[in-house]
Amino acid sequence: MSKRITPFASRYCSILDRLKEAIRRKRPGLLRRGVVHQHDNATPHSANLTQQWLQRYGWEFLPHPAHSPDLAPSDFHLFGPLKRHLGGMAFETEDDLTSELRNWFDNLDVDFFRVGINSLLSRWQKCIDLHVGYVEK
Repeated sequence: MSKRITPFASRYCSILDRLKEAIRRKRPGLLRRGVVHQHDNATPHSANLTQQWLQRYGWEFLPHPAHSPDLAPSDFHLFGPLKRHLGGMAFETEDDLTSELRNWFDNLDVDFFRVGINSLLSRWQKCIDLHVGYVEK
């Protein structure tokens, strides 16, 4: 791994550390049962440092085929509603945008996330059945 990439992988691993701590606090038994994690193939996600982190904590990693928006919950479930929410809004500062985003996320019902994750199962199955990494809706 090149030195140029290391800071990004280190940053991603620190995000995973925070995620692990949040899971430990909010769902204590989950870490003992095992975590299945999905991320795309961005360099920080596939870096040796990240792979070592996942192995150290025994997290299972779901591979993500390149160019597969059907398998990325942010692409198929999150960005559409977020775009509709922000449509027509204008922000004076980056802080105003950040505040609006935090407010939007804070007010999402837990079912919003459940639906997105559960729909991932059928999308994965469709890709497996068709032997492809990308399928239409």
